[in-house]
Amino acid sequence: MDLPALQAELRKRTREPFTPWGQKQSNRWDALTNFIYHTPTWDELKIEVARRRPAGVDADRFFNYAANRWFNFWSAWGVERIFCELDGVQAATNPRDRLVDFTLHGIRFDHKTSVFPRRFPHSLSDAQQHPGLLIGWLYHNQSREGRMHFGNRLFIVLYHSKTGEHWKLRAELLWLKGKIEAYVRHFRPERLVSLQLGDGRVALSDIIWGVW
Repeated sequence: MDLPALQAELRKRTREPFTPWGQKQSNRWDALTNFIYHTPTWDELKIEVARRRPAGVDADRFFNYAANRWFNFWSAWGVERIFCELDGVQAATNPRDRLVDFTLHGIRFDHKTSVFPRRFPHSLSDAQQHPGLLIGWLYHNQSREGRMHFGNRLFIVLYHSKTGEHWKLRAELLWLKGKIEAYVRHFRPERLVSLQLGDGRVALSDIIWGVW
């Protein structure tokens, strides 16, 4: 699926009300909803959710979990494709390595798209001026449920200044493409944030700001 077509599918999700996950992400529920990886359209997803819902599982709860996973996965898939088509970026050679999506000028990175967190104790302006504050917070708070991440990571942080519906910006792949292209074009390794990890290792990180 090309980028405009994928963006159109993701936008279908944003035209419906946001629904919370309903619970913390878990390995069990991930296994129940792994069909999202092979379901690239929103209408197909609705059909698959109805067909695959386990007996005894609440329909709304199952749909909300699958819909959020689907939206996040396919947005991330599109973002990764954007990166890997740019000069200086090479796709990871081992698709099973969850710590590496691509290399950027020889530095291995995973990428993660996140909305600006409500629980972050500083303003957007503070985070933009001191990105290390938010990077440290994200590493600590997003490494849960067996998803501990101690590799290099590029964060794409989304913020909708007009509506506050930051989550909808995951669908705007062509807009994100411009942000990513500009970042890669002006990439300087010396500007990366070095994060001291608990096991003595150092992770390199940075933020690409997606402020609408």
